[in-house]
Amino acid sequence: MTDTIIIGGGSGMGLALARTLLAQGTDVTIVGRSADRLAKARTELERPGHGRIGTITADMGREEDVAELFARVEKVEHVVVTAADATGVYGPTADLATATARTLIETKLLGAWLVAKYAAGRVTGSITYTSGINAYRPNGANTIMAAANGALASLAYGLAIELAPVRVNVVSPGWVDTPIWDQLAMDKQAAFAELAERLPARRVGAPDDIAQAFSALMHNGFITGTVLHVDGGHRIT
Repeated sequence: MTDTIIIGGGSGMGLALARTLLAQGTDVTIVGRSADRLAKARTELERPGHGRIGTITADMGREEDVAELFARVEKVEHVVVTAADATGVYGPTADLATATARTLIETKLLGAWLVAKYAAGRVTGSITYTSGINAYRPNGANTIMAAANGALASLAYGLAIELAPVRVNVVSPGWVDTPIWDQLAMDKQAAFAELAERLPARRVGAPDDIAQAFSALMHNGFITGTVLHVDGGHRIT
């Protein structure tokens, strides 16, 4: 049996979770679209005395890739999805290309559904998805991302019933310092500093903060159909 598959494990929050689990002796397979990024992550993660690390190149927005991924796995205890592509999705709805919106939905929402479709019968413990603060605090320039992230909660509620006793949950991060920010045309450090002043936690998140949240949902057998908010208090400010 494979211990954990992390789709999107080559960078950011997924990479942090892989590092955490491997240090605990868990065997982890990281999945992503970029073979080069996966190879770099594997080199970084391999450590004597830690769990075994494997890599698989796949695009969760492509049904054939997801089907092939799970066809290679007889059983897996946990599946975590952190993959995201925010390229071009921010801005007024009137200015957003429809093709860009479709690509986001195909990856973020339909891709999540495809993971459940093909993991069913193979996953034994849990599936955990990643949404985000914009589902709960939209700002007028992230509407399609907010919609996709918000829909993941409803997907998890339905799958928690359909796939039971496999548990299905969602982690909803706030602003986290990950490479995804490099895709956005903004002064990241200035934005982080401004937000940190308003957050009750007085800082933006780190990938390890989110890794700890994933681990909690994966290993608590009485949590299912739940959205865990890890946002430094962003929803209440």
